[in-house]
Amino acid sequence: MYKPPDYYLTDELLSDEHKIVRTAVRDWVNRSVKPIIEKAAQEHIFPIHLIKEMGEIGAFGPYIPEKYGGAGMDHIAYGIIMTELERGDSAIRSAGSVQSSLVMYPIYTFGNEEQRMKYLPRLATGDYIGAFGLTEPNHGSDPGSMLTHFKDKGDHFLLNGSKMWITNAPIADIAVVWAKDEEGIIRGLIVEKGMEGFSAPETKGKWSLRASSTGELVFDNVKLPKENLLPNVKGLKGPLMCLNSARYGIAWGVIGAAMDCYDAALKYALERKQFGKPIASFQLQQKKLAEMLTEITKAQLLIWRLGVLRNENRAFPAQISMAKRNNVEMALKIARDSRQVLGAMGITGDFPMMRHMMNLESVITYEGTHDIHLLITGMDVTGIPAFE
Repeated sequence: MYKPPDYYLTDELLSDEHKIVRTAVRDWVNRSVKPIIEKAAQEHIFPIHLIKEMGEIGAFGPYIPEKYGGAGMDHIAYGIIMTELERGDSAIRSAGSVQSSLVMYPIYTFGNEEQRMKYLPRLATGDYIGAFGLTEPNHGSDPGSMLTHFKDKGDHFLLNGSKMWITNAPIADIAVVWAKDEEGIIRGLIVEKGMEGFSAPETKGKWSLRASSTGELVFDNVKLPKENLLPNVKGLKGPLMCLNSARYGIAWGVIGAAMDCYDAALKYALERKQFGKPIASFQLQQKKLAEMLTEITKAQLLIWRLGVLRNENRAFPAQISMAKRNNVEMALKIARDSRQVLGAMGITGDFPMMRHMMNLESVITYEGTHDIHLLITGMDVTGIPAFE
């Protein structure tokens, strides 16, 4: 049985509602994700049937008001959900992150009432699957240089361009796409599946996030109704606010991957015998386990404090950036170290380490690379932007 580490009794910082949410999502992951995820990753298939189940347990847009299909919970509840989903697999958490932070969040925050009522309830239940189009083939860390653009044709917009490395793209019913208008101002648009000229080819051959559906968004003279423009934001501020929400969720989520690896390594070390005694009795194995537990505990305290600040609307982007960078690096190192505890067994699908390790190689790159997040912190403390 899975026993999550809580060395500093962080459970005492959570409300009863938080614990109820965690139990519900944890039980669902044990029941619906764990039994199938290794096979899905090995076969490079996204288990799309889980989307509706995620909607049923309230994993999508939990901080969105109930009026629009959300649960009206706080940001710590959202983080807890992401932690449990990523314990299952980063691909499952990615689907939840995109749906919640990159599709529902911008429609709720930047959309009008008609757009909210049209899309959010269906996204909350998983009847609609969403994607987020920002990254382009030649513009990743520098989204302000995007080439995707649209023109005003009187009774509609005409959208052209392409996006890539888009989670959910091949299966998405709608995509929130960021493109430049004729004045070069970045705006948000809702593009729907089936619109002429809109295609979403799948990206295959990945060694990472193999159980995630990844693809491109291609726009070839797509006629877009004017009511599909998000009216309440202009400029790069829009997509960056979405990324702040997603990065916050990632910083919680990767702790789940780290805890899954640690739990498996600890159990194995106590059971596996060499030289007549459990390998947990050897100093170097204890060193690995003690360091893993220390880093998980530090990450738990960091993200809890960030959750409090976000609930109080006091968390600023550089704080979120620091947590994303620190916690992903922590989880990736724990995946690697825990794999070593298991020796050769650690590379098999009987244990989660190698799958988490490969997934986290993507997580450390997307939603802002590790290096870019270092430079965001550097800019915040020096006032000098090193990436411009």
